[in-house]
Amino acid sequence: MVHKHAQHSIGDPKVVTLTIEEKKLVIDNAGTTLQAMTFNGSVPGPMMIVHEGDYVELTLINPKSNMLPHNIDFHAATGAMGGGELTLVNPGQKAKLRFRATRAGTFVYHCAPGGPMIPWHVVSGISGCIMVLPKEGLENELGEPLKYDKLYYIGENDFYIPRDKTGQFKNYNTLMESYGDSIATMNGLVPSHVVFNGKVGALTGENAMTANVGETVLIVHSQANRDTRPHLIGGHADYAWETGKFHNPPQKDLETWFIRGGSAGSALYTFRQPGLYAYVNHNLIEAINLGAAAHFVCRRGME
Repeated sequence: MVHKHAQHSIGDPKVVTLTIEEKKLVIDNAGTTLQAMTFNGSVPGPMMIVHEGDYVELTLINPKSNMLPHNIDFHAATGAMGGGELTLVNPGQKAKLRFRATRAGTFVYHCAPGGPMIPWHVVSGISGCIMVLPKEGLENELGEPLKYDKLYYIGENDFYIPRDKTGQFKNYNTLMESYGDSIATMNGLVPSHVVFNGKVGALTGENAMTANVGETVLIVHSQANRDTRPHLIGGHADYAWETGKFHNPPQKDLETWFIRGGSAGSALYTFRQPGLYAYVNHNLIEAINLGAAAHFVCRRGME
């Protein structure tokens, strides 16, 4: 979910195209489906990485095959509802937006078409993250440079799948067919699934994140709707920017860090021992029962 990038500013404008795709996704191993709304076909949408002072130019495309209007609200942008007022597009339309990334940090972006459509769109998966790195890269509390060998983006989502009279999850043929039941379910504020990267188990097994002993990993974690509490079992956040804002001094040696709903935060950790590490939302009900768990596999070297 992360593109190649420099850790210090290279000064070039960043040009991005996002295509909105309404599609059915399988979200657990039992075959439960979500009528999803997505940026570029994935939940979460792709992570964008730019540098402080860069201009970001985005083209947002809403294909004719979609049913609903959409837009994009960048929490990293200033004015015009984060771009939402400038990018509302009906099926068959597209819009272009340019903004300057003036604040360093990690920020959520999401669809916000207005009124009750906003929460429905967000809990249907249509959100992502943009990271605005400081011009000279990350620093510790003393102003000394911090580097990472790998970066992983984890987008956490809470889903609200309606159930039938027997308690089984419903399956819908179209997005609008699911609307009434989905609104009623999400208004109960009890998620049926809480997942990383779109599906229960998306970052486990063959898809587990990897590192080698001695490698430093930056973990960026976003949640566009609810609070969450990331925790690396067997590890720590050597440095953590809970609020995601890189010009604030990082916290050190955290066991669990707190990501506020509607924000993205980050943690930097150097792996010291080989083995399997579980990365979880430390609301353990949500981690174990609802799906908010991932794995890191750390090897001794280039095994």
